[in-house]
Amino acid sequence: MTACAIEPSAADEDDSVPVAGCTITVDGAYAARLAQQDGSCFPERWTLDGPEPYAVPLPGNQPEEPDTEVQPLRDGRVLIRRLVDGRHHFALLYPTGPGTGELPLGAVECPDEVTSLRLLPPAPGGARAYGLAVGPRSSTVWLVAGGSFGPEPLAVVPGRCSGGVWLDRSGRMLALDRELGGLTKAVVVDLERGGEVSPLLQIAPDSDDRLLIADPDSGLILVGSDAPCPGQERLGWGVLGSTLPVRFPESLRMPQVPDCTVTPFAIQPGQMLTPESCGVALWIEGPLGRWVGAWRPGDRRMCHLPAPEGWLTGAGVWTRDGVLRLPYSTGEVPCGVAAVVVPWGETGGSGEAGRTGEFAGFGGTGDAGPGCPVRDGRAAGAPGASGQPAEPDPAARAGDSPAPVVARPVPLQQAPLGRPLRPTPQGRPAEPVSWERPVRWVRLERRFQPPSQGQTLERSSLELPLRQGPPEPLVTN
Repeated sequence: MTACAIEPSAADEDDSVPVAGCTITVDGAYAARLAQQDGSCFPERWTLDGPEPYAVPLPGNQPEEPDTEVQPLRDGRVLIRRLVDGRHHFALLYPTGPGTGELPLGAVECPDEVTSLRLLPPAPGGARAYGLAVGPRSSTVWLVAGGSFGPEPLAVVPGRCSGGVWLDRSGRMLALDRELGGLTKAVVVDLERGGEVSPLLQIAPDSDDRLLIADPDSGLILVGSDAPCPGQERLGWGVLGSTLPVRFPESLRMPQVPDCTVTPFAIQPGQMLTPESCGVALWIEGPLGRWVGAWRPGDRRMCHLPAPEGWLTGAGVWTRDGVLRLPYSTGEVPCGVAAVVVPWGETGGSGEAGRTGEFAGFGGTGDAGPGCPVRDGRAAGAPGASGQPAEPDPAARAGDSPAPVVARPVPLQQAPLGRPLRPTPQGRPAEPVSWERPVRWVRLERRFQPPSQGQTLERSSLELPLRQGPPEPLVTN
């Protein structure tokens, strides 16, 4: 997930100034950022899949501008976007002995000053890179690297788009947050069908619904919507292809810390058919500082962890066996990766306070506060790394499951809410939902008339098979 960072340079902490931009490939092999030293910006590539991480500076013939974007590809080359005289120039950088090689790819010219262009998050596979040009009335998805003839437009989407989340492992289905008619709704763009656009999120007719992050393996998604609390965005979760509505648990809120923002940046991959066991990493920032939150839908509580010293804020990847890798840079360690073992259910991470919904992680014996470095690569109070992946669902072990494909979540107003509630296991209290009268959603569902063919309920030809076993019900007070 692409994120901005304000961190020291990998070369010298004393001479550094704020730097921006840090992206990691989907497989976690490479990262790239725009570092600074002595007031000059230069691209820097990090290799993360070796015995030890190391950084390679890729300076050009002249310093880069602060708004320059960089993105690593799977072959180790770094894509760079430069804005020169209203034209966005793209090139591939690679080390050549003591110097830096550069392969120009072409340029995209914006028709007016209102139109802006930025790179989309790294695509699955890592062989291609995409950009999004946002104009006053429409947005264009560009293939800027990996094509045959330089940058080429792939899709034109009416409205102003933002975000950018990949829904499959082939790099075909791209989700964008489109602002149209005063509302923001997430839509899906099919890049292999001429940029066909279809709705993705429709939680309420007058709500702003954005897709923040998605995992193609399990189908787990996290969304931001103001449907439960009009005028205030809440974090919720759902599953692609599920018939249950999006849920907004209290464990994803931070009511005890005012003016605190919670942003998901990584999801644990490889949890096929078990979205409830996927770990989600969140960047939490507020008046008390910044730290890392770890959350799983099945646990119903947040585990608060200290961020490593010098963390490239908002950057990180999960491994399949559940280890969170966070890149950081300090004066002593110019290029480092902290391997954080999340203490799920341990008192060092969330404790009894986390079980009752209280905020943990600030003060007290055994609880490290935000900003405390992870010295040994693990979270404070975390047990040793087991290296064992999460236990798969018994139904998934019964036979081979079909290959994962893309499906769309059913909107809240169209999802059946009359299913019987599953008894809550002893020792884990049911978590209350955020709104007081959930029955109003039931009435909305009863009045709903099925749309005509081609609308939200129409399934795509690429569908994710439903998870085996009964899904977790929507628990109400």
